[in-house]
Amino acid sequence: MRAHYFQHVPFEGLGSIEPWLEKAGYEITRTRFFADSVLPDLKTLDFLVVLGGPMSVNDEDRFPWLAAEKQFIWNAIAKGKPVLGICLGAQLIANVLGARVYRNPVKEIGWFPIYGIPSQDQTVVEFPKAIHAFHWHGETFDLPSGAIHLAKSGACENQAFQMGRSVIGLQFHLEMTPQAALDIVAHCRNELAAASYVQTEKEILSASPERYKTINDNMDKILSFLLQKNG
Repeated sequence: MRAHYFQHVPFEGLGSIEPWLEKAGYEITRTRFFADSVLPDLKTLDFLVVLGGPMSVNDEDRFPWLAAEKQFIWNAIAKGKPVLGICLGAQLIANVLGARVYRNPVKEIGWFPIYGIPSQDQTVVEFPKAIHAFHWHGETFDLPSGAIHLAKSGACENQAFQMGRSVIGLQFHLEMTPQAALDIVAHCRNELAAASYVQTEKEILSASPERYKTINDNMDKILSFLLQKNG
């Protein structure tokens, strides 16, 4: 089994997803758009993860590879491949499914609660009633037509969605680890301007080990849900 991920900047990686995939027996490969834009053969993939990044899905003039990436994501979804999008990745999925991606009224950076939206449908991934997740975004998206709304927050209505049985988009980061948090703060601390939903560097980096374990456990559940037919 092969899992492939799209990486947009060197300081945003798989985080807790990587050990889960390794334990499940997946070969892991990647495309690093900041270094090259070589895309894999879709037929050889069993799972696609689309990671975050500071660019916008609307920045094709600045990042021409976005067009090819969007087409690949669309093809993967059309072929029924399991696809997980995180932050920019969720926005890319929403975009290729015809939804609008635009600036959120406020930036959301740091640890803030998201609230799961209950569903009785057994084919829908279940989110906790409330969980503090890690956020770092200034844009949001409309829900694609036919998508199921999974979670929201005080700063952003559309925090997560599911399309069919095999596509999930998360605006927030459940894969975050202490080292990953250090990396993103080191590269993006210029965005930490005081605001209602922007925490300080100290607040962001003082999260307890239990908080990381909670979000990582929830990411594990999402991976199990997406890959139960393949894993």
